[in-house]
Amino acid sequence: MKVKPIKRHKAIQPLSREHHQGLLLSWKIRTGLSKGVSTDRIKTYADWFYKTYLIPHFEEEEKHLFPILGNDNSLVKKAIAQHRRLDRLFHSTTELKKSLNHIEEELEQHIRFEERVLFNEIQKVANEQQLQFILEHHKETKFLENTTDRFWE
Repeated sequence: MKVKPIKRHKAIQPLSREHHQGLLLSWKIRTGLSKGVSTDRIKTYADWFYKTYLIPHFEEEEKHLFPILGNDNSLVKKAIAQHRRLDRLFHSTTELKKSLNHIEEELEQHIRFEERVLFNEIQKVANEQQLQFILEHHKETKFLENTTDRFWE
């Protein structure tokens, strides 16, 4: 069975593209761990990515996208709870290998949930005015790789 690609409204496409980089972070963590790379090296990169890209991405979703469904919506509550859980994992300083494993798994699951479920629901109910607002207020963050330590290569 062939999976039909999801057609995103142009207002939501930048956030979906940002998700791609999040999936790559999960892959990089997974690859680094499988190669036996020092957890400190992986954590340094993950922290950089979190501060530079994920925090602004989460804030954008919570400020402009999630309100379309409302903060009482069960899907929105789930996404916000996942954001908080990821925040706790990124701030964990003990048992780095365990934390990195959880980050890698939970970030990927979170992105898949947003792409396959939450964003579809938002797109279904959003009116043109709401989508236009997102288009005008969200500026896509151009991804610039941190090449200081490419531990995954």
